[in-house]
Amino acid sequence: MILDRFSRISAVVACAAAVAVCSLPSAYPLTGTEKPWSMFESAAKGKSASQRAIGIRALGLLGDDSHARGLAERALNDPNPAVRAAAATALGQMHATESIPKLQKLLSDPRIAVVMAAAHSLRDLKDDRSAYAVYYDVLTGARKGDGLIVQQMDTPHNPKELAKIGLEQGIGYVPFAGIVWDAWRYTHKKDPHPVRAVAATLLAHDPDPATGRALVRTALNDKDWIVRAAAIEAIAQRGDPALGDKILVSLFDTNVHVRFTAAAAVIRLDFLGRNSRTRSPTRRPHK
Repeated sequence: MILDRFSRISAVVACAAAVAVCSLPSAYPLTGTEKPWSMFESAAKGKSASQRAIGIRALGLLGDDSHARGLAERALNDPNPAVRAAAATALGQMHATESIPKLQKLLSDPRIAVVMAAAHSLRDLKDDRSAYAVYYDVLTGARKGDGLIVQQMDTPHNPKELAKIGLEQGIGYVPFAGIVWDAWRYTHKKDPHPVRAVAATLLAHDPDPATGRALVRTALNDKDWIVRAAAIEAIAQRGDPALGDKILVSLFDTNVHVRFTAAAAVIRLDFLGRNSRTRSPTRRPHK
């Protein structure tokens, strides 16, 4: 009985939240990309290091967008190491080859987690020499390279620190990598096998329209934030501009990870939609 009452209360709360979102003032339009970009701008300038890191990291979904790249590059100088690491990771995901010199400078950061994030992205950007110099140092305790790495990194051989860094970098192999360390901690605390989150992400490129609709339903309704975020990331990777408007409500999700993943997805899908509309159709020559 108590559970039934709780379920009814939860349903009422969910409906009220949906009504509130639908009645938002015009200052917060549910169309276009103005709201998502304002979220990223606010996060980049915000006082909360956690918000800055989450926002900057989500930019990695956008590809090599000049505005996104600029925000991430500025965050490489953030006073908080978690934000600097998030920026380095996002630039790697963007395939921002223009940012290679800035990432190389980050290899002299005094925090090893930041150095490792920069090295990981440099490897993805095919600057193997810089990345391998860092990995060599961590493996052997010796120094290699041409002075890009400072002589006094903090606890470079602390087993616990290195274990955490290994998980942060290794989670790049997990399908929902955009959520990184918080996702790893959450899933291992709540569910060591987040099957639905993985399944959602693996459906990103399924051409069946029914799959797209299922991902939208999951993004809007699932009780676990990591599943909602994974579904939205899959929608972004799916590249169907028609789905962008359907996840606008997720910009107001109760979870910050979901909100920023949605913001990146909306911007990405809007760009794809505008690009497809301006592309001229191919015409066959008259015989």
